[in-house]
Amino acid sequence: MSLKKKIDEKLNQALKAKDKNTYPTLRLIVSAIKDVEIAGRSKGQKEIKDGDIIVLLKKMIKQRNESCEVYKKAGREELLGAEKREIEVIEAFLPKQLSDEETKKICEETIKSVGATSMRDMGKIMGSLKSKHANNLDFSKVNIILKGLLN
Repeated sequence: MSLKKKIDEKLNQALKAKDKNTYPTLRLIVSAIKDVEIAGRSKGQKEIKDGDIIVLLKKMIKQRNESCEVYKKAGREELLGAEKREIEVIEAFLPKQLSDEETKKICEETIKSVGATSMRDMGKIMGSLKSKHANNLDFSKVNIILKGLLN
């Protein structure tokens, strides 16, 4: 089953259950997917791919994390809680992210395989990681880990 169908199915379940914590977020996701589909049609794309949806969901999580930082600084706990609930709903549709230890191990292996020796090789390493582990790695963590390993 495609990711889009899973999201639609989950939305229908949440609406039937009257889950007010879940269905507004799912409606936002469905709306964002439709926006991407409409934009894709002008480029000749017929259907949205799961990879495109994953990129969209990661972008939505990034936006909410940025909002969380702002709400923390402003002391707006109620809004912070709402954003965190939205993040949880969105993350349910993403592939499982690797732990920090697994990420560090993969980074070390990639550095060796690419033959990287300094920060100048960061592009090669990131390219290799993105081609092999694009959906499983949190690249904000990868960036920090690589800087530590290469310095």
